[in-house]
Amino acid sequence: MSALALILVNRGHIVSGSDTRENTTVERLRAQGVRVFRDQSAANIDAICCNVDLLPLVVISTAIPKSNPELKAAKLSQLKILHRSDLLAALIQAQPSIAVAGSHGKTTTSTLLTTLLATTDQDPTAVIGGVVPYYDSNGHAGKGRLLVAEADESDGSLVKFQATLGVITNLELDHTDHYANLDELINTMKRFGRGCRRLLANFDCPILKEHFDATAWWSVKTSAGVDFAALPICLNGDQTIADIYEQGQRMGQITLPMPGLHNLSNAMAAIAACRLEGLSFEDVQQGLADLQPPGRRFDFRGTWEGRQIVDDYAHHPSEVSATLAMARLIVNSGRSQLPNPPKRIFAVFQPHRFSRTSEFLYDFARALGEADAVLLAPVYSAGENPIQGATSENLAKAIRSQHPSLPVAVAENLDQLTLLVQKHSLKGDLVLAMGAGNINNLWRQLTRLDNAKRCPPSLAA
Repeated sequence: MSALALILVNRGHIVSGSDTRENTTVERLRAQGVRVFRDQSAANIDAICCNVDLLPLVVISTAIPKSNPELKAAKLSQLKILHRSDLLAALIQAQPSIAVAGSHGKTTTSTLLTTLLATTDQDPTAVIGGVVPYYDSNGHAGKGRLLVAEADESDGSLVKFQATLGVITNLELDHTDHYANLDELINTMKRFGRGCRRLLANFDCPILKEHFDATAWWSVKTSAGVDFAALPICLNGDQTIADIYEQGQRMGQITLPMPGLHNLSNAMAAIAACRLEGLSFEDVQQGLADLQPPGRRFDFRGTWEGRQIVDDYAHHPSEVSATLAMARLIVNSGRSQLPNPPKRIFAVFQPHRFSRTSEFLYDFARALGEADAVLLAPVYSAGENPIQGATSENLAKAIRSQHPSLPVAVAENLDQLTLLVQKHSLKGDLVLAMGAGNINNLWRQLTRLDNAKRCPPSLAA
């Protein structure tokens, strides 16, 4: 929503909105001329409708409930109300566009793609779900030919997008609050693919390979039978070196300043999209040095009492597994972009949504087994009602069942979680906080920790 507001105000529209929390995003919007109300009340609608020649258009996200006082007032005033996806769809259709979809990696892929286009003087417009380090923002109103948009599948609204080029990073069941099964998700993503003029997809994803007919494919496992490939030569904790192939022909070598095979795949998708849009390989190759992941993707927050604190958005078992694999690569290789190579992985995980926890309880237990110690926060509900058995306590039991020697503990709340981190993590640890909820506040809580607080319970094995 903030990215859309930023783009519209930079294109000359009068934009208002509301947010009950003050943060850097709100401050940036105000600095750009967006009127931001501190509360959400019917009076806000009256204020923006006062003394105007043209009634405002109201844009809402899926997160806005029908009981929201602003929404109710907008309906009473008979204002036109659009979902955010309708507005994004209009922007996508207004110019040549690349829409990046997929179960995992779409924010990173769209960030890397935006950065490559920006560093090659394309100046794209960007609507991304995370902060793009190159712009220090999740939105940018570019003057160039292309628009890059992250296409979120969580509510199915991406079927409205008719992009010049669609990109699908991978596909597996998620968002079980919206999709009853994998077939529903596949059908939704197929509708998205059919709406795009061209489709670029990941050959390494078995579901995509079986169910989709893409215009072009990429891989990080093979150069045979694919249009684009990045075959790794060296994987370590601070960079990835790979050979790039197009139509089976070696184009050259790249050095990606990011670790992890999943990041190589994300980067290959971005490179392939650039090539399909006519950029030279040499230009793209030179832009790779500026690549950085988006905010909350293995995001180093600081060093606290000898522990390096990293924040990551991973909230699906596959994402947790990929993030921990990258952390293990950092530990084992002794090479890292962190200030010091860590010695151990202390995973702090906050399950996100009861529905996801219930569906993937044992998958989460398997993935978290890659850590050296695990600390669980209570489930972040994201507005859902509790589901029987979908608890962090039951996840801890599943972890202990699959990994009997792994130290595991459960915190009653985030305050106790902070105390448990203090007591049971060690100097030299990589404290890896994962989740899509408010677990990203761990760094702030650690820096404010009062050592006089009560002693936390022991970490049970």
